[in-house]
Amino acid sequence: MNRMLNEKKLFLLDIDGTICKGTQLLDGVHDFLEDVKNQDGKCLFITNNATRSVSDYKVYFQNMGLDVKEKDFVTTTIVTVEYLKKHHDKEMIFVVGTDSFIQELEKKGIQTTQDPMDSSIACVVISYDNQLTYQKLENACRVLTTRDVDYIATNPDLVCPNEFGFVPDCGSICEIIEHAVQKKPRYMGKPDTAIVQFAMKTAGMLKAQALLVGDRLYTDIACGNRAGIDTALVLTGEAIREDVQHSSYHPTYVFDSIAALHKEWKEENSTCI
Repeated sequence: MNRMLNEKKLFLLDIDGTICKGTQLLDGVHDFLEDVKNQDGKCLFITNNATRSVSDYKVYFQNMGLDVKEKDFVTTTIVTVEYLKKHHDKEMIFVVGTDSFIQELEKKGIQTTQDPMDSSIACVVISYDNQLTYQKLENACRVLTTRDVDYIATNPDLVCPNEFGFVPDCGSICEIIEHAVQKKPRYMGKPDTAIVQFAMKTAGMLKAQALLVGDRLYTDIACGNRAGIDTALVLTGEAIREDVQHSSYHPTYVFDSIAALHKEWKEENSTCI
């Protein structure tokens, strides 16, 4: 297949490690987003990070100097809400997550509790939680050990990039729980393709026009592979170039950064004029 970057009009962009690290916008991102917009393309931000609501992300990006709208974001929270409404509508959900994540679920009509003794619990949901305590872990283990309930998690990411390096993400939290209860959750975010399917439907573009850009092989690139769209691995987050050789997930392109992707995309577009 002759894949050409100049064909790409829809960029599905991971956030942590791809666009930014913590509150630090990565070099070249602003110029890339502006250039795509000026070329009548579209960027959607797809993320496994459920600590922020869509409105939170809008403010977060604006504080980094980016002109964005709420409709530009597709989060794993959206996919999680869809699952819960389909399988556990009007049922009680035990949640380990940030206050923002819980508020977002409740705003969408999901009934939540953090009381492990609540007899009406039908499902346990685990998310990235930078407010995590040992008591929260113990409570989740109590529910999963003492009753037969559904068990899901927002995303399998093991670490989350920040300004100084990495911190444990949802996948690591779930691994801690797994050692205690011998149970694994069903993950809602990437590499599951639901988040990409939602984004593609929102954008109204063809698969050939889309490029998924991310820093993780086992979530971002795996998701693109499963969804049947081209992918670009950027080396500003978790993965390093040597990882590609040993992975079963194969990116279409590998770039040092968004800035390097931008440069090649511009060059191909100028050649085709």
